[in-house]
Order: sequence, then C-alpha cells, then structure tokens
Amino acid sequence: MRVSPAVRWLTLVLLAAAPAVGQTPGPAGGVAFRALLADPKEPQFFAAYLWERSPRLAPRLGSVGFGQTIGVASGGMWQVAIAAAVFSQFNLARPTADLMNTDYRIGLPVTYRHAGLTTRVQLYHQSSHLGDEYMVHANAQRVDLTFEAAELLLSEQLAAWRVYGGGEYLFTHSPADLRPGVLHGGVEYRQPGVLLHLGRLATGRVVAALDAKSFQDRGWDVGWSAITGLELGDPLARAHRGGWRWSVLLRAYTGPAPYGEFFRDRVASLGVGLGMAL
Repeated sequence: MRVSPAVRWLTLVLLAAAPAVGQTPGPAGGVAFRALLADPKEPQFFAAYLWERSPRLAPRLGSVGFGQTIGVASGGMWQVAIAAAVFSQFNLARPTADLMNTDYRIGLPVTYRHAGLTTRVQLYHQSSHLGDEYMVHANAQRVDLTFEAAELLLSEQLAAWRVYGGGEYLFTHSPADLRPGVLHGGVEYRQPGVLLHLGRLATGRVVAALDAKSFQDRGWDVGWSAITGLELGDPLARAHRGGWRWSVLLRAYTGPAPYGEFFRDRVASLGVGLGMAL
C-alpha cells in the first residue's frame, strides 16, 4: 500500500492527539458534528445484507463498516476530532464469502458550531484494495485507488429535520486521470417523540435519511443513498445528544459504486442492516 506524505503527517498528528481522547467531549455525545446517517463513507459501525445489481459485484453482498469519530480537543464552539474507518464488502453468493473490496479511511475533522448551524472542515485519506480471493477467482487487476481530499460540509438542525450540503476536492490522487470534484448534500429526519419503550433498557424512534453525492469523475452522475428504520437509544440520553444507539435499517443505493476499487461501475442495491453508535 502506498503511504503518501499527507498520511504520514496525519498519523503524527493523531499520535500526538491520542492522549486527549475522551477528555474533551463535544456538544453531541463527544462529537460536535453528528455522523451522517445515510452517507456510505461516514465512519460508523454497521453490518448489512444487500441484494446488488452490478456488472462485477456479487448479486448478494455483505457490507460492513468499523469506524468512529472521536473528539480530541475542543473549546467554546469548535472541536478537533479523529475520524477513522474500514469498509469491506464480501461475496455472499460464494460458500467462502470472498472479500471483494476494502476501503481504509482516516481523517482530521475540525468542527465549528453556532446555534443550529454546524460546519465541518476535514482533510482525509482513503486507499482501496481488492480482496485476494476475488482477484484469484475473477482474474481481476487492482486499480490502486488512493487519494487525499479536503471536505467542507454545513449542517443545519431544524427541529426534527437536519439538512446539510457542501463538497470535496481530491488534491492528490491515483489513478492520475481521476477528476477531483464531489458535491455532497442530504436530509435527515429523527422522530422527535418516542415510538416505543423497552422498559429501562431502551427507547425507539423512527429515523430516515437521503444522501446524494455528485462525482465530477462520472460526469456529475449522482449516487443516491437512502435509509429508514428504527433507532434504539439510551433512555437516559436526550434526543439527538449522546448515549449509545442501535439501529435496524432498510438501505437502498443507486449510482456510482461507493466501493473503492469498483468506483467507475454503476450499481444499485437494496438490503437490511444493523448499526451501532457510541
């Protein structure tokens, strides 16, 4: 795996910041910018079973993510955090459930919050790799998708609704012909009341979200990601703020593949998944 100077610099920053983890919580459960529900590349813990329509991916796909954003320093209305995640897809149509693709992502988001408006500026790195079993069975060749990007997102909380928008610019990248622009926006809904009570164990509410990304590399083709389902949360935590959360979600996607090495394929998927947030 190629390690760029930007990644080495970012690693040093994360190591220097590590002792502060957990000491300076942000205003929303340790993180000032709440994770985007429907963004396929937001650092989160999830596992999903997907029925996929794609020229190269399996018709039945297992998709998992392991990631978290952790605040490491904050003061007043701003916060510095670490964002790290691994996303993998497995071929569930084969008995061996071959690994098809893995994306590694690490970033340094800086967040500023004023009233209901939150701004996130982030530098991050992503590298993608084909699974060895998939390469053997499909005689596939690696694309070597690797890039560093700068992201700007603005998010506004409007009662039970959240809207956000912004974009990204890939300032170093491989392959060399990868076009650098990305536009990004979406909307989320969290039921303000409680749908169900599970005694002292949890409360449940309906959540739904739609996320859209338009990629310059694909002629500004849009990838649409939608989720809806039930979110179970800590009954002692306030709505939208802090505490653990589990979710059972229906997932749908159509557009350029959000799976690194297959980024120039067009895919559509429908499935169900479990998520967790701390």
